[in-house]
Amino acid sequence: MALPALSSSGVKFRRVLAHFPQELSLAFAYGSGVFRQAGDSAGPGENNMLDFVFAVDDAVTWHMMNLTKNRSHYSFLKVLGPKQINSVQNYGAGIYYNTLVPCNGRIIKYGVISTDTLIDDLLHWKTLYVAGRLQKPVKILTQNENSKLQAALVSNLKSAVTAAFLMLPESFSEEDLYMQIAGLSYTGDFRMIVGEDRSKVQNIVEPNVPHFQKLYSNILQDCPQVVYKHHLGRLEIDKSPEGQFAQLMSLPRTLQQQITSLVDPPGKNRDVEEILLQVAHDPDCGFVVHQGISRIVRSSSVVQSAKTILTAGVLHGKLITTENTDPSGRNRPQQMQMSNTRKDSRWSHDLLNEIVPRLCEKQSKWA
Repeated sequence: MALPALSSSGVKFRRVLAHFPQELSLAFAYGSGVFRQAGDSAGPGENNMLDFVFAVDDAVTWHMMNLTKNRSHYSFLKVLGPKQINSVQNYGAGIYYNTLVPCNGRIIKYGVISTDTLIDDLLHWKTLYVAGRLQKPVKILTQNENSKLQAALVSNLKSAVTAAFLMLPESFSEEDLYMQIAGLSYTGDFRMIVGEDRSKVQNIVEPNVPHFQKLYSNILQDCPQVVYKHHLGRLEIDKSPEGQFAQLMSLPRTLQQQITSLVDPPGKNRDVEEILLQVAHDPDCGFVVHQGISRIVRSSSVVQSAKTILTAGVLHGKLITTENTDPSGRNRPQQMQMSNTRKDSRWSHDLLNEIVPRLCEKQSKWA
């Protein structure tokens, strides 16, 4: 089964893509610059930042080529070279973002992730960072013939459905399902507390139900554990312990590990299957799954946000942007002049050599 391609021509996005090295296994655009959100009167806002993710087989080589073509996109890290940039990329969620990049009359942000790291996240939800973005509608711009990547993309969608089923009641609407799926990657994200609009998930889903249907309708129709009443927009699932156990056993590995660590007392060391069987009989099964997802997302979001201070350009003599969310749920740039270069340099050195590695150490403990 192929990942559905969305219907718009994508010419403006591919024109952006032409500015970058073409050695990409996958490139997609996402967010409010691509899909209408609640509060947008007509369509995607022309003033909204365009967000991209590029998956590459060899990140060091790709950054080396991109530094030659687009050196100004990078923060002070460009002086350290592609190997150090790749080292920073590997912290946290394994993605390196260049932000506030002028391109074709728009402001863009793009993240670079290695193909292997992406596949690992799609299959196992190690961080649920890019995997979470790919559980929502995106505009696929290019994709090579990597069969492992294609299978992982589909597996990620199936895992999202399974996790959502475990947190939903026996009967629910199609929109309820998509709300649950769209919220997975925000569960436990501290930015939803300190910065993001709390109605973000609803703003994403309500105007884009047809796009969610393109992603998930085939999976729902083929799933033996659900009765999908497409014409009514309703679903019914098996909430028996046996049904929930089958769903728990098919969850991504990292989520299973988080669930077992929540339930199994220290030192008991029971088999994963035994623990998941216990959870399947627990009336709070859905809550336990929710807590497991929250642990994954919380750790990766903290480290990734710390990385942003490095990759967004603490040392730039330019204006940089912090994203604030207005009541309509649309991100608007707020310009801020950075000063005191020596202080910024000291901060950057501390982040690169001390703070970010310590956060990554904590991330591994949380996981």
